[in-house]
Parts: sequence; C-alpha cells; structure tokens
Amino acid sequence: MNIQIKCRFTGSVLFEHDCKDNTIKLTVLAAFEKKISLANAYLRGADLSGAYLSGAYLRGADLSGAYLRGAYLSGAYLRGADLSGAYLRGADLSGADLSGAKLKNGEIVGESDRPFFTLGPIGSAERMLYAFSTDKGIRLQTGCFFGTVEEFEAQLKTTHGKNEHAREYEAAMELIQAHFKIWKPKK
Repeated sequence: MNIQIKCRFTGSVLFEHDCKDNTIKLTVLAAFEKKISLANAYLRGADLSGAYLSGAYLRGADLSGAYLRGAYLSGAYLRGADLSGAYLRGADLSGADLSGAKLKNGEIVGESDRPFFTLGPIGSAERMLYAFSTDKGIRLQTGCFFGTVEEFEAQLKTTHGKNEHAREYEAAMELIQAHFKIWKPKK
C-alpha cells in the first residue's frame, strides 16, 4: 500500500512509500533513512512509538496527538512543531530543538539555548518529568499531568504528602527552576 506524508499547509506530498504494513511509522522511518526533510509534515495522531528519529528534521511538523512513547528524538529539530496532546512518556528529547514548539493549551516553548529539561525516572511510578520554558512560564509534564509549577506542587502534596517521592520531586523542582534561571529565554 502506498502511504503519503503531506505538508500540513499545502497538502503537497513530501514523501511517499510503499509498504505492506500500512503504517505511517514505517513511512516516517523510511523518509528519515533517506534523509528526507519532514518540515511541516502532517503527522497528527501518528503512532511513532519507539521510532528511532535521532536528529530528524521535523521543523513545524504537526505532531499533535501523536503517540511518541519511547521514541528516540535526541537531537531532533522540532522548532515550531505542534506537540499539543502528544504522548511523550519515555520519549528521549535530549538535545532536541523545541524552540517555538506548541504544547498543550497553545503554550509556546521559549526561544533559548535550553528551553527544555528532563529528569527521570522519578517518583513512585518511575516516570520522566519534562519541564518546558514557555511563553506563559515553566510548564511540567509527567504521566497525565501537564501544568504550572504551582499546580504540580499542589498535586504533589495531595498524592505524596511529605514522603520520599515528594522529597525527590521537590529536589527536582529546585533543579528545574535553577536551570531556567540560568537559561533564560532570548529577547
């Protein structure tokens, strides 16, 4: 079956691939292998779980609602990508350029050298804790939670009280806040 990846703005075909499995993941991996730019690609809701896309060029791609669990996106160029509603649990975004990327609630990742920070596994569920410097302040994501530092701290008290997991998260919060004080958004 022929699968096409189209431009999210013009509808023109960026890449097409014949595969018997009928999955967008194999088509994206084939494009990546051939070093095809997937800038502005329409990949909304795509299942890219576990995909190896280190250094992929996905500037402005629509990855809203994409399933990126365990995807290896280290060093990927995701500047301006739409990641709203994307499932990122276990995704490796180390060194990825997320500047200008759109997150849940329409928040935009700030323009800085390090607008993204991740820690983990952490807490009772051994999840990754993602921190973003956005146009509306620091936003945190872990598991199903996405919100402000204050919302996270309130949830932390409700869930863990003052146990060892709460203390671990509190230490992580200090590190995250120090990180974003050092790596402020560019003006």
